[in-house]
Amino acid sequence: MTENGKAAKVPVDGKRNILITSALPYVNNVPHLGNIIGCVLSADVFARYCRLRGYNVIYICGTDEYGTATETKALTENCSPKEICDKYHAIHKEVYEWFNISFDKFGRTSTPEQTEVCQSIFKKIFDNKWLSERTEAQLYCDTCERFLADRLVEGTCPHCEYDPARGDQCEKCGKVLGPIELKNPRCKVCTKSPRLRDTDHLFIELPLLQDKLEKYINKMSVDGSWSKNAIQITNSSLRDGLKQVCITRDLKWGVPVPHEKYSNKVFYVWFDAPIGYISITASYTHEWEKWWKNPENVELYQFMGKDNVLFHTICFPSYLLGTGESWTLMKTVSVTDYLKYETGKFSKSNGVGVFGNDVKDTNIPVEVWRYYLLINRPEEGSDADFTWPDLQAKLNNELLNNLGNFVNRVLSFIAKPAGVGYNSIIPNVPDDVSGDSHNPTKELADKVSAYLDQYIEAMEKVKLKQGLKIAMSISKEGNAYLQQTKFWRLYKENQSLCSLVIKTAAGIAYLLACLLEPFMPSFTLEVFKQLNLSPEIHLSLSDDKDIDRVRRPWDILSAGHKIGIPKPLFRELKNEELEFYKNKFAGSQADRIVRAEAEKAAEQLKKTTIVATDGKGKKKNKSAAQQFKNKSAAQQIAKSCLD
Repeated sequence: MTENGKAAKVPVDGKRNILITSALPYVNNVPHLGNIIGCVLSADVFARYCRLRGYNVIYICGTDEYGTATETKALTENCSPKEICDKYHAIHKEVYEWFNISFDKFGRTSTPEQTEVCQSIFKKIFDNKWLSERTEAQLYCDTCERFLADRLVEGTCPHCEYDPARGDQCEKCGKVLGPIELKNPRCKVCTKSPRLRDTDHLFIELPLLQDKLEKYINKMSVDGSWSKNAIQITNSSLRDGLKQVCITRDLKWGVPVPHEKYSNKVFYVWFDAPIGYISITASYTHEWEKWWKNPENVELYQFMGKDNVLFHTICFPSYLLGTGESWTLMKTVSVTDYLKYETGKFSKSNGVGVFGNDVKDTNIPVEVWRYYLLINRPEEGSDADFTWPDLQAKLNNELLNNLGNFVNRVLSFIAKPAGVGYNSIIPNVPDDVSGDSHNPTKELADKVSAYLDQYIEAMEKVKLKQGLKIAMSISKEGNAYLQQTKFWRLYKENQSLCSLVIKTAAGIAYLLACLLEPFMPSFTLEVFKQLNLSPEIHLSLSDDKDIDRVRRPWDILSAGHKIGIPKPLFRELKNEELEFYKNKFAGSQADRIVRAEAEKAAEQLKKTTIVATDGKGKKKNKSAAQQFKNKSAAQQIAKSCLD
């Protein structure tokens, strides 16, 4: 069953069957805007475009729940890994629902389906002899009686002397580390010093699979038009030669290894995580193999940030190739670079940036957030910056003054009463005028037709930002058309021609709502409401008939159709609001909590009355603010907090 309660879909013969996944967000924190544009939002745009075109498509995602980071987070929050996963899965789901992400299934990896599929793939790789064993020295805590994964070790960084540095990376100097490289290592759980102890692990022999993998990559990276950054990252790894990858870990929280010698171990999270796409599909439909073992009839599109590329272009296909079975391998990978926050870095661990649960607390609608992230999408090898002034400029200039102004101007004029407008009725165009013979209208139609072709080409190649810019160009042309034809003057001087212009402009408004639906679905729903049209019936560009119709914009909407009630589609973001948001989201989430508590304490201080006595024993009432007015604000707040 799907997220929206509809029956699960399976591939259909004779149709384009498209399977879309976005990188599974890790479940140990709240997603920030960089995470959202990097995977789930980009994939959602393409999934919505595919539905608009009438393709048979499913969009699969879910939370990645196993591994060291979950165990570590559970320790810091003093609960079980299962409780952490339940908590953050619900948070992720709520955030994505607010962003109108249209999953067919949003699942999770801590399921029986994940264990079954993951262990099945492992057994086939093992039977085909693509695995090897190796003994390694790892840190072991005698107090906790366990081997310590990298994030369960802290110590002094050997490069910059920072303490506490993590066992996988120093947060101060950024150097990638191994646990045994730390000076004075200690267990993060009990703080005792661990010792080195040998442990056996299983490795997948990627060097032995490299020829099979390169054959697949060389063909599919061309056929699937892989993004430039994905090709560069993948080829760099292949040139250096693939290394064996350890696929087991000494942890409790994970998929158990189905092998007697390794029964006390679980799979490495980057072995089981990409298999999560398959298991979540299996929880969506018991006929999951029709999607995942059907390379002739199913196209797999995968979306992710650049830090996940190698796991999807090297590791995941290697696991599937190692089974010897006929899997649906990735056709197209769409990769985003990093979205920076005010020229710095978004950071989940440090709480820097705007997070998914933050945007709901602003007065900025979801369509604005989606538009800004997508028009600013970091792609083709360059990072992008999120800045509040840029968000304001994009909203006020592009959405409000361009797009919103065009649609509202047209529909408001139609809604005016007869004598000054069309009484909310799409006008009939008399036989004495024609879009083909009226030069401004014909020129507009030609431009729109060319833009439509460019839009489809860009979206088919997953050039999402380009597709959005093309659609917005149609809005600019619409505004120019209204100015050129001076419809308000035509209404008085040439009613027949004015009817053509307004009917054409209303058709463009409809077309914009269709083309922008993948990017701003809530905007589209509102425009359709104002046009008094049903999205279920009218929202389609699925065949040549639909495409040919919108190439003649004066024929898109039927004469005599009654529209709804027009109203403004966007609201200006004012300077004082901008400053408020900049200050509110400055620093880290921890800083914001401290500021909020300080402001609350200061307010409480103003209301507090202190009873004091003068030198003669008489009581005097003073507010706390008066009592402490000679002290610093910091002292006052500190005193208030202590009280």
